[in-house]
Amino acid sequence: MQTDLAIFVQARMSSSRLPGKVLKWVQDKPILFHQLERIKQSKWPCNLVIITSDQPEDDILTEICELEGYSVFRGSLTDLLDRHYQAAKHFNAKHIVKIPSDCPLIDPAVIDRVLSFYNKNQSKFDFVSNLHPQSYPDGNDVEVMSFQALETAWKEAQKPLEREHTTPHFWENPDQFRIGNVVWETGLNYAMSHRFTLDYPEDLTFIETVYNRLYPLNPHFNLRDILDLLTFEPAILEINRSLAGVNWYRNHLTELKTITPDQTKQV
Repeated sequence: MQTDLAIFVQARMSSSRLPGKVLKWVQDKPILFHQLERIKQSKWPCNLVIITSDQPEDDILTEICELEGYSVFRGSLTDLLDRHYQAAKHFNAKHIVKIPSDCPLIDPAVIDRVLSFYNKNQSKFDFVSNLHPQSYPDGNDVEVMSFQALETAWKEAQKPLEREHTTPHFWENPDQFRIGNVVWETGLNYAMSHRFTLDYPEDLTFIETVYNRLYPLNPHFNLRDILDLLTFEPAILEINRSLAGVNWYRNHLTELKTITPDQTKQV
């Protein structure tokens, strides 16, 4: 698995709610580079690739990432399933990890836990994530799949939401794919109460505040450090608390068979 593993970080400049969010400056570098450095702390050898669109607005993102020595793959702006599939073919990946670029506080230990579970259970599962059901604080999203499963989804997925969001065809078809899930070992469920993801200006303020508090003391701060900080400074949690639980599911509840209204929140 190790030599055929690719971690794809999907990123673009044209976010509708917070344009250019991945290159917002935090602690002396673009926030995307913080996330990539956190991912590189994972113990699993892999090809780490930023997969962005082939649109002109993402030329600057491509240039900056390549200048920093990162591999970049460019594909469809709206068909993320195709972008992941074409990137997997290009890099000859047999195992693909999907991590969105809006997770700049992701804990490498969470990545390792999901990958270890997948690696130990390759004969049992085609697709493993920590999102169905989700228990970690939002912004620790890890999804891993075999190339064969990805290719099947790429061939068969028809709904626009399946193409745009890459993986719904897996977890919406448990009779076709063998689905595994990793839950937070603490037994806690902070999926709807703690928001560490980057989508709105309030999220950027929250994430920047966390980095300003923790990064100078320890650039490798982890999930436990963040939770301890929020315990000692609960006002930080309030910065984007009104958005906790808001995700893309809210716009597709009538289409998604395996998602219930209590797994999302309207803005």
